[in-house]
Amino acid sequence: MNADNIIEFDTGNMTRSELELIFDTLPVDITFVGEKDEVRYFNRLKDRVFKRSPSVVGLKVQKCHPKKSIDKVQEILDDFRAKKRNVAEFWINLKGRLIYIRYFPIYGDNNEYRGCLEVSQDITEIKKIEGEKRLL
Repeated sequence: MNADNIIEFDTGNMTRSELELIFDTLPVDITFVGEKDEVRYFNRLKDRVFKRSPSVVGLKVQKCHPKKSIDKVQEILDDFRAKKRNVAEFWINLKGRLIYIRYFPIYGDNNEYRGCLEVSQDITEIKKIEGEKRLL
């Protein structure tokens, strides 16, 4: 393993490749929007709910949403910057599936706004869970 490729964290380390594999394995769509409202990253989940093209990287997030929701997107970002909320969540029905969409602000070490994380998940099957299922 190339030592230059290792990323050190407070709780351990991993390579960039391992980090990408983890992000691409999580059962959620992840999109990171930077502090200037530009799309900076999205994971490559095989069955993404909201398909992404690499061409969205660098675009203002407002341009990646339907016109009717741009005001709401801006309000969420403004509220995150002003620390008025720590999550925004929605759920929609899309092609017979229940999609849970959450936005989280990201703050730096000095509590300054650094961006926003969008996490979307198809929870159709999760909502059907009843009782319990143990590992045994």
